[in-house]
This record gives sequence, structure tokens and C-alpha cells, in this order.
Amino acid sequence: MDGPSPDRPRTNRSSRDRLRAARPPYPDLIAGALFWGTQMLASAMLGLYLRNGLQTSRLAEVAVLYFAGGLFAWPFALPVARFFAYDRPPEARFAAFFVTLTAATIAMTAFLFAMEYRLFYSRWHAPFGSVVWAFQFVFTSISAVYQFLVIGLRLFLPLGLVCLVVSSYYLAKRMR
Repeated sequence: MDGPSPDRPRTNRSSRDRLRAARPPYPDLIAGALFWGTQMLASAMLGLYLRNGLQTSRLAEVAVLYFAGGLFAWPFALPVARFFAYDRPPEARFAAFFVTLTAATIAMTAFLFAMEYRLFYSRWHAPFGSVVWAFQFVFTSISAVYQFLVIGLRLFLPLGLVCLVVSSYYLAKRMR
């Protein structure tokens, strides 16, 4: 489609404007990352509390994992969401923030879990750089991500969903 769509008028904004709008202010990036990490930590702790009263031998590790997952996901999610939300109606901005925060948080937390999982099993793996090591690295990481998706994703509920909706709404309203 070459021209403007009937429901969306043509704008004279360039892709440079979109990229400029995607770059968040540093205070939003840093404070937002800390706040998002704290929200994901609270979500995981509430999820653990509701499931088993925080009765786990790895409570500190779980807390660090979910906090770090949120903390490190925010700097990736925020610019991507701002890029897609630029010059869009409020509903599309909300969707952009909702989807990117969801995907980035799950992906980063699963990645960190997989690296911890891999670190544990590395003592039984072949020497670094060998073909066998590469297969072991890939399949150990895949199985760790799968295990996280099956077991760890539940800890984002119910509070994580509330945090996600509220944060996405706030960010969509704030960005015009």
C-alpha cells in the first residue's frame, strides 16, 4: 500500500523522529528499570506466597532472578515500545507497551534462568568450544527455558499482570 490508509492520515514525520522518540530520558530508563524489577520481585514473592507460603530453599535465588529479569528487561523493552507507540492512538500505545514489556520480561528472566541452569550443569559438560560442548550448551539452554516457561511463568501471576496493565496504561498516557 503506497498511500495513506483511509483510517490513518498521512503524517510528515520521518523515521528519524520515530527513532528520536524511542530514546527514553535516562531518569526514566534507570528509575523505571529499578521500579519494574521491584514489581517483578514483588510479583514472584506473592506468587510463591500464594502457592506455598514462601516455603522454598531457594527463596533468595528466586528473588534475585525475578528482580534481575525485570531490571534488565526494562532498558530493552522501553525503547522498543516507544518506537512502536510513536504517533499512534492511545490503544495502540498501550498495546505496544503491554506486548514489549511482557515479551522482554519473560525473555530476560528465562535467559537469566537458563544461564544459571547452564552454569550448574557445566561441570558435567565437555570442554569449552568443542562440538559436544556446543550441543550441550544449546540443549541445556533450551530445556532450561522450557522449564522456566512451565514452572516459573506462574510466578508472574496474579500481581505481575496487574503491574503490567497499570504500567502499560501509565506509559501509554504519558507518551503522546
